[in-house]
Amino acid sequence: MDRWLDKYLEKLPFAQYTTKLSASIIYSIIASIAMNFFYQPGHIYSSGIGGIAQILTTLSKHLFGMYLPVSYTFYLVNLPLFFLAWFALGHRFTIFTVITVSLTSLMMLVIPETTLIKDPIICAIFGGAIMGAGIGFALRNGISSGGLDIISLTIRRRTGKTVGSISMVFNVFIMFAAGLLFGWPYMFYSAIAIFVSGKVTDVIYIKQKKIQVMIVTKQPRRVIQGIQERLQRGITIIHNAEGAHDHDPQAILLTVVTRDELPMLVQAMHLTDPKAFVSISENVQILGHFYEHEIE
Repeated sequence: MDRWLDKYLEKLPFAQYTTKLSASIIYSIIASIAMNFFYQPGHIYSSGIGGIAQILTTLSKHLFGMYLPVSYTFYLVNLPLFFLAWFALGHRFTIFTVITVSLTSLMMLVIPETTLIKDPIICAIFGGAIMGAGIGFALRNGISSGGLDIISLTIRRRTGKTVGSISMVFNVFIMFAAGLLFGWPYMFYSAIAIFVSGKVTDVIYIKQKKIQVMIVTKQPRRVIQGIQERLQRGITIIHNAEGAHDHDPQAILLTVVTRDELPMLVQAMHLTDPKAFVSISENVQILGHFYEHEIE
């Protein structure tokens, strides 16, 4: 029994789990700072489930005379989305999402609400930037901040749209709800925060960005083998190419990779054909199937 347990434990990727747990802790602190230092004091409504939780907290005070902290409503609204993540995005992914949401709710209680500045525009800009950085950092490390991130990731895997742009569509509801319930200035301030948050998320979460790579090489087989050993990407070969200067026979290889896979491709090129000509075009649009790695 002890030997079986030792062999099982050896197979577990403890380094990966430790990295994700650390990312969950860091995100929970970043998100709580954005919420308690900027959003709540400036009456700015966050993107995603955080904004919905803020709206529910405000309504609980105005309509029912009882105050439910944002940390409570944030966790409760996330509960049904855990089931979607479990079936659509993977079991380990969901487990770490539950951990991240739980830690975030706890940090929102532990970190006190502090008014650094009363200007709502500054609160919207800095709060949105900090929250977007936290969301992008979490997604980049393979975890979700919960809420609409789960829905956005599910849709992205089927449509190829960026997480930030998908989230903005859902967040239109939050902006109008904030304006309708609490005054139209809150809608515009919240719109600034949501826009900044979405843009910062897209800058940091580079995995969703696709890059087209064109390789002109005299050693196509060696290059293809080197790339496919490191990446699960298809490669199109154009034979009978010719250099204009020396008229040497060459081949053109075309492939599309994600932004975070680019360092592995560069490494493969250095090892297989460092003299090859490589052209890189960023942010290309893909029609048809593009393999997405499973989220774990």
